[in-house]
This record gives sequence, structure tokens and C-alpha cells, in this order.
Amino acid sequence: MRKLFITSSFVFILLLCAYMPTKSQVALPSIFSDHMVLQRNAEVKIWGWGGRGSQVWILPGWSQDTVKVTCDGNAEWSAILKTPQAGGPYEIKFVNRRITSSIKDILIGEVWLCSGQSNMEWGAQSKHQEMLDEIPHANNKNIRLLHVNRIGAQVPQDNFINKWEMASSDRLKEFSAIGYFLAKKLNQELDVPIGIISASIGGTNAEVWMPKEVVESDPVLLADAKTFSPHRSRPTAIGSSWNGMIHPLKGFTLAGFCWYQGESNVNNYKNYNRLMTALVNSWRKEWDAELPFYYVQIAPHIYKQSTPSEQKASLLREQQTALLKLPKTAMVVVSDLVPDIKNIHPPYKKEVANRLANIALAEVYGKKLQDYKSPVYKSHTVKGNEVVVEFDYVSNGLMMQGNTIKELFVAGADNVYKVADARIEGNKLVVYNATIKNPKSVKFSFSDVAIGNLFSKSGLPVAPFRIEL
Repeated sequence: MRKLFITSSFVFILLLCAYMPTKSQVALPSIFSDHMVLQRNAEVKIWGWGGRGSQVWILPGWSQDTVKVTCDGNAEWSAILKTPQAGGPYEIKFVNRRITSSIKDILIGEVWLCSGQSNMEWGAQSKHQEMLDEIPHANNKNIRLLHVNRIGAQVPQDNFINKWEMASSDRLKEFSAIGYFLAKKLNQELDVPIGIISASIGGTNAEVWMPKEVVESDPVLLADAKTFSPHRSRPTAIGSSWNGMIHPLKGFTLAGFCWYQGESNVNNYKNYNRLMTALVNSWRKEWDAELPFYYVQIAPHIYKQSTPSEQKASLLREQQTALLKLPKTAMVVVSDLVPDIKNIHPPYKKEVANRLANIALAEVYGKKLQDYKSPVYKSHTVKGNEVVVEFDYVSNGLMMQGNTIKELFVAGADNVYKVADARIEGNKLVVYNATIKNPKSVKFSFSDVAIGNLFSKSGLPVAPFRIEL
């Protein structure tokens, strides 16, 4: 951790030297660089530094209008630019005291931020086969990538060293597989330029990804955060990844967030929904917009923190499902994409990305897709010795793979779970066991390693659930 913070401080000093303008220059944070993508049909904020009290003229190449701003006493300035329909490439010129600089090869399209821990970070650098297969054919000038270096910081940073790059075989070697495949799917379906920002660190707990004051203002979250010990290869201090990797992005106009994290919070599963609600709300507050937040439920895996009586990963998944109560959230279930429960990094990242993309295509971009989200428990009724379960996000019916539904159990008043029988009736699941006359609880796929075989007819797995009657 000490090395991480020393590195971030050193980088910050270099950035100050590189970007602090002289009396006649305009300087920009790295997020505004050649090859970037700006959100289409939006009022985007752009900011930088210049001579104190001097004026800056901004000339966007897609418009005849010139925007004029004045640098304040801290040599800072900001402006709002109205962007057009998707297109480009464009150039933005900046004039300050007769000195002209510019950003070139700018595309106008859709911009998404992908963040989390290693499953979001995973790519060719981790010998991920899907990306290794993709790289030789990956050159696409309409997909742009911003890979944020793994830097923690003790205080919020205004800049980092990374810049936008075109998707190419060389640039993709260290980029998020999910981020890239998300961009590829959106680009194919929308036919507009796509910008993906990847900011992830393997092994990180969620507390490092939100402003420090958000956690410290909640005694429950603060107590959980104090259970994480310093680690030599990743940040664990509250807010450190937010400070170094997300804060410099704050205000850059986005279409939404994609998130894949939770494995490192399994031990503190009880408050994960509370924690993630705080994270989502804080990010939206910092961006001053209720942006979509789409996330991936953690996959079946053997967790050493669990016991037979306390399957902590299944309980964290339950907490992740509860996050759906927040507006403009959606969850991708990946239990069917796990060939090896001993591997915490399931190999099928392209399908995860496609599921995220389909949610965005339907809910942000208005594509007519049916049953594009995994079915989630909605309600139940008891009829004699049968429990009739209904689901959200399924309109065309359920199906099972095989002859019987796996990982489905029912218990009576003695709380002894027995294998349940079930039948599918359209969008409903009828659960029973002939030996249990008064069912009191039902659970489906509710263990750390459970892989169910119940799906919507669109092919998406039903999310794990439990019912206490």
C-alpha cells in the first residue's frame, strides 16, 4: 500500500509539471486527448488550466460557434459544449493569448465507464483466450479505449497519465475483455462510435471505489471497511481507487456505468446492498445525473470464507439482487457461464459483455428486445402443498435444461430442506414435495457453488433466490 501511494504522489508531481500551463498556454487533463469520444447529443463539460485571469476561446470543429471562458484565480477554467449527432473525426481548437493548441481525431458517439475488480479487468494480459483470439482482428477506428492505470491515492486527483487510443491489436493487449466486447456489440448494433473507459483493480473491495466521506459517514460501512488489512499489490484504504482512478473522470459526460465486483466483499456480505447503494448514489451525485448502473452478479465459486451453514457468496448474491430496487439498475446473472467452480475468473467474458450490451440497447437506446434480463424472483402464493413462484423480467415463459430442475429445495416447519419437484406453467414455477404438506421455505441455486438449470426461453438463467413463507 505504501508503494502504491508513493507511486501516485510521484505521478501527481509529474502531472503538475507536465500540465500546469505557462502564462500563454492552455492545458487539459489527459481525459481530453486525441482520439477521444464525446457523448453525442449532449451538453458536455470540458475543463483545463490557463493563465490566471486570461481568456480562452474554444472552437469545436462541428460548430460555427466559439465558446469563450475566463481562467479563474487558480488558473482553472471550464466550459459546456453542445455535441451533435454521432460522427467525426473532429478537432477542437483552444486559443489563449494568441497561442493555439488542439485536440484531434475526436469522435462523437456513446461513452461508458467499466469498473470493478479482476473479472472486469481480465483480458489478454491474463491469457484470456477470447481476447487472444480477438486481438489479431480487432482494429476498429470507431472504438476508442481509455485504460486507467492502477493507481491509488490518499486524496482526490485531478488528472492521470493515460490517454485515449484507437482499438487496435496492440492497444487491446492490456484492456478489459468485457469493456472491449461491450464496445464491439454496441458499435455493431448502434452504428456509432463507442468510447470505453476501463478503471479496475483485481482483488479490490468496493469501499476503495467511492468517496471516503461516504463510507466514513456511515458507522456500519466504516466498521466493515476497517476489516480489510493493507495489501502489497492492491489498495484497501477507503476511497483510494476513487481518488486515483475515478475522481479524475468526474464530470466527463457518460452514457452509463458497468460494474463487476463483489468477490472481495464476500466476508462482509450482510451490508453489501447498503454499501453498493451508497456507491451508486455517490457516483450519480458526483456526475450530477441518474446514470444507468448495470452490474454482474458474482459467479459460482468455492469460497474459503464460507461454511456449510453460512454460504457467504450466495448471501452476497442475494444482496446484489436487492440492489435492483434502485432506479435504472440491472443485473447480469452468469451462473451458466462457469465450467469450473474452482476458478474465480469464468472464461466467457464476451457473453457477459453481450448481456450488459443488450440491457443498454433495450433500456438506453430503445431497441425492441424481449426478456433481455435474467428472471428475478417477484412474488409467491401458497396453494395447499405447492408454492407458486412468479418472476420479473420474463414474458415468454420459462424452460429447464434437462429432465428435472436442479438446485431447487423446499422445507417444512422443521426447516429440513428436501429436493423439490417442480413444474413450469408459462412464466410461473410450481414447487412442491409430496412429503411436505405445509411448505415454509423454498430456495433455488442458493449456495456458493450452485449452478441451476432454469432459464427464460430467451436463454438467460434465473437468478438465485430463497423464500421464507
